[in-house]
Amino acid sequence: MSFGMVLHYVVGARFDTGPEFLKNVTLWYACPWTLSTAVVIGGALGMIAIGTVYAMLGKMVSGARVEGLQMTALTLCTLSLIAIFLTGYVGYFVIDRFWPAFYYTPVKDGKNVWLFMQLACMVLYAAGVFLAFNGIRRTSHAMA
Repeated sequence: MSFGMVLHYVVGARFDTGPEFLKNVTLWYACPWTLSTAVVIGGALGMIAIGTVYAMLGKMVSGARVEGLQMTALTLCTLSLIAIFLTGYVGYFVIDRFWPAFYYTPVKDGKNVWLFMQLACMVLYAAGVFLAFNGIRRTSHAMA
């Protein structure tokens, strides 16, 4: 996950960043892929935690199954993490074709499109987590 960021640090920015770039702290340490990498790694850890809870509940509750919307949650979380990876890495280059140097210069439209695409992926992930949480809640209530 970090190779893109390491390569960016080794090679440097594709454009002259100038003093305006250094004033914008929302650019996450001068690497365009920091946000998507952090979300994918954090999301993967979240999925591990959810899977661990499902495994523990499966041992504690006889007949506990992952089915229906809970399977949809797994698919939604997985696809949203893949989508944010593609949006953060590949999407950067696609948006850069329409708004050259959008990340390194004050091109608000380009940044907004790119960040809203990533936000949409995060919302899908959150929806998947919500579905999984509801499944865990239902299963844990069956224990009581």
